[in-house]
Amino acid sequence: KLKPKDLVSIGITNQRETTVVWDPATGKPLHRAIVWNCARTRELAEAHAERLGGLDALRPKTGLPIVSYFSALKLVWLLENVKGLRGKAEAEKALFGTMDSWLVWKLSGGKAHVTDVTNASRTLLLNLETLDWDQELLDAFDLPRRWLPQVKSSSEVYCVCTQESGLGGVRVAGILGDQHAALVGQACFKEGDAKCTYGTGCFIMMNTGSKPMASRHGLLTTVAYQFKGQPPVYGLEGAVMVCGSLIQWLRDQLQILRSAEESERLAAECGSLGSEGLVMVPAFAGLFAPHWREDARGTICGLTAFHTRAHLAKAALDSAAFQAYDVLEAMEKDSSKRLGSIKVDGGMSVNSPLLQFQADVADVAVSKPAIPETTAVGACYAAGLAVGFWHSTDELAQKWKESGRFVPAMPPAQRARLLWDWNKAVRRAMGWVDGGPPAGAAVGASVGVGARGDIGSGGREPKSVLEAPEGPGMGKKYPVFFDDEPADGPRAYFDDDEVLDQDRKGGLRKAARKANKVARSLPPLVLLAVGVLGGLAVAKLTKK
Repeated sequence: KLKPKDLVSIGITNQRETTVVWDPATGKPLHRAIVWNCARTRELAEAHAERLGGLDALRPKTGLPIVSYFSALKLVWLLENVKGLRGKAEAEKALFGTMDSWLVWKLSGGKAHVTDVTNASRTLLLNLETLDWDQELLDAFDLPRRWLPQVKSSSEVYCVCTQESGLGGVRVAGILGDQHAALVGQACFKEGDAKCTYGTGCFIMMNTGSKPMASRHGLLTTVAYQFKGQPPVYGLEGAVMVCGSLIQWLRDQLQILRSAEESERLAAECGSLGSEGLVMVPAFAGLFAPHWREDARGTICGLTAFHTRAHLAKAALDSAAFQAYDVLEAMEKDSSKRLGSIKVDGGMSVNSPLLQFQADVADVAVSKPAIPETTAVGACYAAGLAVGFWHSTDELAQKWKESGRFVPAMPPAQRARLLWDWNKAVRRAMGWVDGGPPAGAAVGASVGVGARGDIGSGGREPKSVLEAPEGPGMGKKYPVFFDDEPADGPRAYFDDDEVLDQDRKGGLRKAARKANKVARSLPPLVLLAVGVLGGLAVAKLTKK
């Protein structure tokens, strides 16, 4: 049995955005902690995004979109809903922290109020260049600076534990947010190294080196880690809200599983045919990276009387791989680098069929470590480096061992079909949460949904929609959303993220109107052919 005298130091790894405020005099929380995936701040996020200039208004400083995920908006909610909290915060009678700050404060007997750069970078309040709290960001959310913890590196001695803590005399010498700890535990110390953690959610992070890399495809720019006396290392991350928790939902809410482990056995019953066209998009509280659509909700598509609980289990497991694929695709676009392999960890990484399916749909080799609990390993590495137990990342990299490897084996046509169905299902999940039907709308009137799920500008119905299948190899996307009268002039959405600001000579308008008129008079098979040709025509129009 280990005793405190046996420990050289300890490290902390934690859920990053989970927010707690407490009274420094009593040590008692002033409200229940608000966890990272709580959606209560969705309306606050939308209001702040509108006021500050859009979803990505703060990305240049923070690397993050203005969404409910991050700590700043949870603090705003607490200040608005906990009586007297603002006065206490301004008088330093209340302290804020993510869970690492809370733990260090308790272990130190209230002597240390600190956080590390990885946790601080997930608040919407840290400047990625200065690695300190930014006054303009604090002003944007009307938050006092006094209750914030001091920002430190990820590997240094923060405090010595008190006797009352049960770890008397032990140094706390490492702090890393959970996904950053996994990156370190997977020894991703080289630029371009990437890992994927399958937990409650799914989190993919890539080491991008010594400078922040701005994302143009819906990812997060974050501090990957910083060891004391060394420059920070940055990363790109894709955060997926629902992964392992979908299996828990099947078990606890639908009660079609007796245990989480049963999902693997049931999925195996589907054999080579897989989920037979059944697709699940687990957008229980919206979609995170790379879509960032808080108006999305969970969707099951392709359901027939033929499907069984085995197909549901298979579709649930597949959704983890599909969501990871979306992030990996965005990561390759942002970094202009083709990923040769990715290291995986987390609870679901024990599921070998899932890892093979991941390799197949992402078309990338998947590498499994000998020690799956890499978040704990990463926190240990940070604490050991700080006190000289280990001396370099090269030494740590030698400790990483592979226990399994999965290489792509799926035929390209099958992969293309699966991804096509997944993309269709994702589009259908978007736009579910809205303001209701427009005033005077006819009951039963259909509403077209475009490539990104947008339903008009400012909540209006689109006047015309032209949606066509993707091109060969799924490399290019041709669906176009068109609104005749958006607030800022004619606009079309093309190739997912590229926005064409001007409809050239009304060409898109004419194409959309003509396609819709023809579509109403054609049988389904002819309509499919028209859709393909129409998509190529639109692509040609937009490139002129």
